[in-house]
Amino acid sequence: MTKGSGASADREALCLVVETATLGVSVLSLCEKGDAFILAETGKVFKRENEMKKGISFPTSVSVNNCVCHFSPLKSDHDYTLKGGDLVKIDLGVHVDGFIANVAHSFVVGASKENPITGRKADVIKAAHLCAEAALRLVKPGNQNTQVTEAWNKIAHSFKANFFLLFHWLLLTLNFRKDQEKAEFEVHEVYAVGVLISTGEGKAREGATRTTIFKRDPSKQYGLKMKTSRMFFSEVERRFDAALLLSAFKDEAKARLGVVECAQHELLHEKEGNYLPLLFDQASKTAENATEQPTAYTEAVE
Repeated sequence: MTKGSGASADREALCLVVETATLGVSVLSLCEKGDAFILAETGKVFKRENEMKKGISFPTSVSVNNCVCHFSPLKSDHDYTLKGGDLVKIDLGVHVDGFIANVAHSFVVGASKENPITGRKADVIKAAHLCAEAALRLVKPGNQNTQVTEAWNKIAHSFKANFFLLFHWLLLTLNFRKDQEKAEFEVHEVYAVGVLISTGEGKAREGATRTTIFKRDPSKQYGLKMKTSRMFFSEVERRFDAALLLSAFKDEAKARLGVVECAQHELLHEKEGNYLPLLFDQASKTAENATEQPTAYTEAVE
């Protein structure tokens, strides 16, 4: 593995989680398996580079049915066990020395060529697949992001659905550039393009579960008052450059307590989070197998 080949590790991690995500398996166990695999694989490379940071750029999250994304429960949280017919969205990311590779995939538990999914679930899966295919063709130097959104709008409309726009420009510093209303793609830029299709009105709202994934803002500084908060944030600075998961801390209770003051003063930000499939991939050569034809899904809308 080289600094720029984290994509191979994240695809292997994604395949592992997808293969494991079967009837009766818990979401927590899937998240733990994905993160453990990423840490094990990145731990094998650049062992002599003691100062080099590598590992998880985005924690494994497994979101089911109408949960949009970023669901990664703690051991102390209520877990969920997969059931037949569940629409599952898996999202994770790897980095080596700040070179990021994020990927996601959606599927229905129990779906196969012999037992295809039909109806609205199949519609949104097919729509997301076509949107991802369109993005792979349109995200190229000289084109603009609006060309992609126009194509997505036509595809979603043809399936009587709505889409969420997710564009992130991946920087080597692990910071995300904020979405722009209009931007032109340039040579050597690497974009992560996320496709979210909804059979509902296409608007996300905050759920009842507490946030477990946070994003660090290195530009912010604040003198934390609580000892627990200072100890927590010191570990954050030492171990994480981008997204962090509270379950990565040995003492979840102290992590939950320490994160409150950090979030209040914007040292950390919460990751914001009908049937919603997610396809999320790098707009680059690493995306060759990102949008496999969903033969296990028979759409209702022609």
